[in-house]
Amino acid sequence: MIPPPYEYLNPNQLSEAISLLQKHGEEAKILAGGHSLIPAMKLRFALPEYLIDISGIEGMDFLREEEGQLRIGAMSRESSLEESELISEKYPLLLDTAKMIADPQVRNMATVGGNLAHGDPANDHPAAMIALRARVVVEGPNGSREIGIDDFFTDFFTTALQNNEILTEIKIPAAPPNSGGSYQKIERKVGDYAAAAVACQLSFDAGGTIQQIGIGLTNVGPIPLRSNSAEDHLRGQIPDDSLIRESGRLAAEDCDPVDDLRGSAEYKRDLVNELTQRAIKISIERSERGS
Repeated sequence: MIPPPYEYLNPNQLSEAISLLQKHGEEAKILAGGHSLIPAMKLRFALPEYLIDISGIEGMDFLREEEGQLRIGAMSRESSLEESELISEKYPLLLDTAKMIADPQVRNMATVGGNLAHGDPANDHPAAMIALRARVVVEGPNGSREIGIDDFFTDFFTTALQNNEILTEIKIPAAPPNSGGSYQKIERKVGDYAAAAVACQLSFDAGGTIQQIGIGLTNVGPIPLRSNSAEDHLRGQIPDDSLIRESGRLAAEDCDPVDDLRGSAEYKRDLVNELTQRAIKISIERSERGS
């Protein structure tokens, strides 16, 4: 299908993009990579009268560690995560996640910020960012503000972004020693949305106790979910098979899937149970070998 008519706007400054959002309000949409928005427009799920393309704004595509944080510019491409030595060496959860998104052609254009701002519970980065306890930086006419990832997704395809705000950056606590992560996903075919997926990030203290853990769930609820029950069960513990099995069961209880073409709600809960256990085990293995 062909999208309905719209006016294409191409600002070269962030302030100009924000002014255009103020001017056109709910009739405007931000275009980053476009691989979520354009299909939605073709299906008439989104009907913006104005598309504001921010790909030409300098300074929004970066990937670096500084001041105890991993900082990712909102316009960073998924392929940049795949190719980054920093991500490969210290943030395997993000590498797993990027590789699971669609195909190389899409990843060359799709952006990390767009993946989050779209608010789709089936997208892959939201659960990973939940596990990593990220914060997002947004810019609007009143300046910038930071939003914790647990407060960012507010409803189905809805985020805490105001109509006149743009997501500009993602901040993630720098990975400490003895940490590891993993993203485990079941899909009907390569590049598809997940039937269910689980992101895990954990770190150990010197005594082998889990010091911090994050577990995010993909496409098993109206918004991306955190499994607080599984996290609480493992935090402060020395993991063993029994603890990991129980964590899988608790994560399955925390999710809220529905029956659809990708499977029944019962099937998806079973997937969450199994994928949670896999993600925890792989995260532990990676923490032990330092990557």
